[in-house]
Amino acid sequence: MNDHQASLTEQDKDTPLREDIRMLGRILGQTVRAQEGDAVFELIERIRQTSVRFHRDDDLAARRELEAMLKEVAHENTLNVVRAFSYFSQLSNIAEDEHHIRRSRAHLCAGSAPREGSMAHALALADKAGIDDQRLRAFFNTAMIRPVLTAHPTEVQRKSILNCQLRIAQLLDERDRVQLTPEEQHENEVALRREVLLLWETRMLRLTKLSVVDEIANGLSFYDYTFLRELPRFYARLEDRLSSRTGAGSHVDLPSFLRMGSWIGGDRDGNPFVTADILRRALQLQSQVAFNFYIEETSRLATRLSLSSGLVNVSPELVALAEQSPYRTPHTEDEPYRRAMRGVNARLWATAVKLGLRPTGRQPVSEASAYPDAASFRADLDVIHDSLLKHCSPELAHGKLRELQRAASVFGFHLASIDVRQNSDVHERSVAELLEAAHPGTKYLEKDEEGRIAILLKELATPRPLSSPSVQYSEETTGELAIFRQIAEAHRIYGKDCVQNAIISKTDGVSDMLELAVLLKEVGLLRPHEAKLDVNIIPLFETIGDLQNASGIMDRILSIPLYRQLVSSREEAQECMLGYSDSNKDGGFLTSGWELYKAEIQLIEVFRKHGVRLRLFHGRGGSVGRGGGPSYQAILAQPGGAVQGQIRLTEQGEVIASKYSNPEVGRRNLEVLAAATLEATLLSHPEAAPRAEYLETMDELSDAAFKAYRGLVYETPGFETYFWESTVISEIANLNIGSRPASRKKSTAIEDLRAIPWVFSWAQSRVMLPGWYGFGSAVKSYLARHGEDGMKRLQCMHREWSFFATQLANMDMVLSKSDLAIASRYADLVQDAGLRDAIFTRIKAEWEATLEVLLAITGQKELLDGNPLLARSIRNRLPYLNPLNHVQVELLQRYRDGDKDDRVRRGILLSINGVAAGLRNSG
Repeated sequence: MNDHQASLTEQDKDTPLREDIRMLGRILGQTVRAQEGDAVFELIERIRQTSVRFHRDDDLAARRELEAMLKEVAHENTLNVVRAFSYFSQLSNIAEDEHHIRRSRAHLCAGSAPREGSMAHALALADKAGIDDQRLRAFFNTAMIRPVLTAHPTEVQRKSILNCQLRIAQLLDERDRVQLTPEEQHENEVALRREVLLLWETRMLRLTKLSVVDEIANGLSFYDYTFLRELPRFYARLEDRLSSRTGAGSHVDLPSFLRMGSWIGGDRDGNPFVTADILRRALQLQSQVAFNFYIEETSRLATRLSLSSGLVNVSPELVALAEQSPYRTPHTEDEPYRRAMRGVNARLWATAVKLGLRPTGRQPVSEASAYPDAASFRADLDVIHDSLLKHCSPELAHGKLRELQRAASVFGFHLASIDVRQNSDVHERSVAELLEAAHPGTKYLEKDEEGRIAILLKELATPRPLSSPSVQYSEETTGELAIFRQIAEAHRIYGKDCVQNAIISKTDGVSDMLELAVLLKEVGLLRPHEAKLDVNIIPLFETIGDLQNASGIMDRILSIPLYRQLVSSREEAQECMLGYSDSNKDGGFLTSGWELYKAEIQLIEVFRKHGVRLRLFHGRGGSVGRGGGPSYQAILAQPGGAVQGQIRLTEQGEVIASKYSNPEVGRRNLEVLAAATLEATLLSHPEAAPRAEYLETMDELSDAAFKAYRGLVYETPGFETYFWESTVISEIANLNIGSRPASRKKSTAIEDLRAIPWVFSWAQSRVMLPGWYGFGSAVKSYLARHGEDGMKRLQCMHREWSFFATQLANMDMVLSKSDLAIASRYADLVQDAGLRDAIFTRIKAEWEATLEVLLAITGQKELLDGNPLLARSIRNRLPYLNPLNHVQVELLQRYRDGDKDDRVRRGILLSINGVAAGLRNSG
């Protein structure tokens, strides 16, 4: 097949996607015309066409025409323009996701080789490497994989909108999977029109500021969409695949190694609205979702399990379970499975009521005793399952019942483990206050690190608490103690899995970890006389300096006998969290990635020395500037020995909706995490390391990139002003988006700004600076010293070293989504012309240098040469994404010029949401 034929084949494969996008665009256009009139529709089309001209040709006349056109748009039409382009981006996303599903199914139907990122592919690689069943089982027995959902201060999507999007996806899926009659085809399109109309007529934004409880509800919606059903299906398919490998009719029963985690309702770092009451509420809302699901599923199964004891045998345990059921009627006397499941349903209802929940569904006709814990619920399901298996009904045992068993194991009564997080400075002040009240004159805050460690170890050696009910502590200290007391209470109610981790932001010393240990001891979560710890103490290393000091801190604390005993009580495992976001804001993209990599290598050595299992928690954001990018490649690019079968990573912001609102896409993304972890654990070589000259080269590049980045961001006079005036950061900080303040302190300093709004703002203005700045300067500097040999080395590094290749692939993606022509319009918002020109000129020069060296190293002719799928995706959405940026600039100018009309404010919020949706991984 020649190149032309191959190209035609690829185009043929994409024909259904183009047709879906055209159809959805046509329906949206017709909806806008019908609802808002011809004039609005034609205005939107003129803006789109002019924007395309400006993007394609960087045409000065098109720019002026676009600016003039947007200035003339009346307030009443502005929102319609923003909504139209926002919704088209969303509809394009839906069509793309459905196309990914379509292509995956086509590969499976054609019997193609397993695709990269699937468990089938990972297991095939394991077979090829000679890994036997025993080693595979050992991996699954000790594996621990946790995607952790976090709230996003710039996420404004409503569940009502997500529900419409899901229904549109289902209708597209129906067109693709089912051969519809002409009448059914018409009904399907009518239904699509109905959903797009509903989308258009549904308010995009909340009327009030997003609260923490709203954020909790947002996160929980993805359990309804995906996790509750798709995680059990993932396990069922994996177990069946493993069973077919072993043969002889045996069934593989895997432990629940892949579960969900959450920060929503537990992340207190810089968020004063997350209190003990909010944590209690988050746990309660999570439990409510779990119980509603269990009650619904057991009710359905009770209806289905109509087996008659006159036709099938049953186990004595099943008979006993049926006899205990309060559900008895003459019509079901010979249906023990149904009676047993009705009894399970009644006990679940009673348990929910006991926990103070409001269960949904049909209330049982009779009362029953509550379950003491989730394990007891699972045990009853096991009785039913085992009886079906033993008495010739395996198909029934391995259907919905098996999925419910897995759900009970994965989600328990708590749904997901909530992490609590707080800044080390808060812990420090709280412990100092407790010490001073108990031992006046301690003056803890005046001590150096060694003095603090000595005081804390002495305190940890005794079970006696520091706090006293007769002392009035500050609001801050009282709040910290309340959080930990709430955790202890939650353990009693939901089990210890409900809150397993306490994370310390800005960890820069051993004392930071011991301070948290003292606070845990205060409420009985750490018991020194038993050497027991009920919650993992997790340091978060965020800045470049913190990453460089991480291994020394961990070496020191693991050398302390008391702490080492506590680690033993946590299955000889210690977790460390690495902050991608703040390290990037501190040192830039290249230096952050390199210091993270080096920190991992050093931690691996320290943990090997102490005989402790290292578990890394990767604080990745949605964007490349915060550690984002494809999860599969990111996990495989970890240093040898860094994964060890256990990994946690954050899932943030609009990326959560992108990955998990569609059930099939969601299951695929969960499978990718498992497959990559298996490959990184079993197929990597712990002793393997990059060539010494590669490490030296990276050190050299990192030093130069760090200087270039710091020189611009922290050392250029006026840069702070340029940032605040040329991006949407002011509006993010002031327009009530999210529950968390944009800055840690009441200041505009870059140092105090949170990483999420920092990266998100640069993405909105299409500069994407945190994802590439400094690389061009670094490579140019390197080549000036090493000449042609230097370029050859960089090209070899790209071919041979997955870490370097992944960094460049992520940068490739970021640059493809940047647009300096659009960015120049945001730069025009800067009032000081001299400052504007000086800084934007530097940014543009660095962008051009980065593009030049990236293409030279990778051998690409243009961006995304090696990623045609992403190139196509961006190409499809730019005609509808770019106009949103132009409208946003106009709205920002109006707002900052004093036009406080609510339609302007809402237009800015809508444009922020629309641009984020169009970029898909921007914050």
